[in-house]
Amino acid sequence: QVQLVESGGGLVQAGGSLRLSCAASGRTFSNYAMGWFRQAPGKEREFVAAIRLNRGSTYYADSVKGRFTISRDNAKNTVYLQMNSLKPEDTAVYYCAADPAITILTIADVDEYDYWGQGTQVTVSS
Repeated sequence: QVQLVESGGGLVQAGGSLRLSCAASGRTFSNYAMGWFRQAPGKEREFVAAIRLNRGSTYYADSVKGRFTISRDNAKNTVYLQMNSLKPEDTAVYYCAADPAITILTIADVDEYDYWGQGTQVTVSS
């Protein structure tokens, strides 16, 4: 049973920073890809960033490139999302996701991830 637990959300002013964490348990994750997605009220869940745990390859949505950084600590089975220069439009519930069968073609596809965390709220005030 794969479990993903997010933490680190909160309220921050525009221009500020937050770091989200996603702790994974229940499997050996070395061949997994893990991603961050977000969902704002009234909108569909969208891709933010992803990382392949074996190679460390990273992928970002255009809207967060240069501001967000995804990283991993394989020894702790934990993935991080460092969010800098936050904007009010970054306000959303942020979800961690994982899957062993993600390819470079599906890395940003919300429907391809089988395992999800419960989400953590990020609110950026203007």
